[in-house]
Amino acid sequence: MTFKQKIHTHYLQLVQDRIDVFKDMIVALTEDSKNDAKGSAGDKHETALSMMHIEQEKLNRKLREVLDQKAVLDKIDAATIANTIIVGSLVKANGIYLYLSVALPKINVEGINIIALSPQSPLGNKLMGNQEGFTFEINGTKYLVEEIR
Repeated sequence: MTFKQKIHTHYLQLVQDRIDVFKDMIVALTEDSKNDAKGSAGDKHETALSMMHIEQEKLNRKLREVLDQKAVLDKIDAATIANTIIVGSLVKANGIYLYLSVALPKINVEGINIIALSPQSPLGNKLMGNQEGFTFEINGTKYLVEEIR
């Protein structure tokens, strides 16, 4: 497995773990609301159910976001290496490894920090379609694309 494939697999697992957590939380909230419905009556009961419903809507929204992230990652073929920067490229710029996919937390693979960023982010947008040796500036910081995998 290549370094880029390890990174891709790590991010897929991270997103899948998030999906599992949100699903578990939604199931637990649904169970709580069923149990609460059996033993309560009156205004307190209605308020509690309303709060649970609001929380469930929030969790469902977050779950949809993470499912969208997984859909983007699922479309990426980590074995693909392009001469220009595309979605799925692993770019080394200024000694920093950037994985163009979706905005996700920084990870460490083989002792190297990786930052996943969206092609729609300011940095991702500047990188898209460019090649090794490309230089640009964002917020006063100059970047040099050293390597594309």
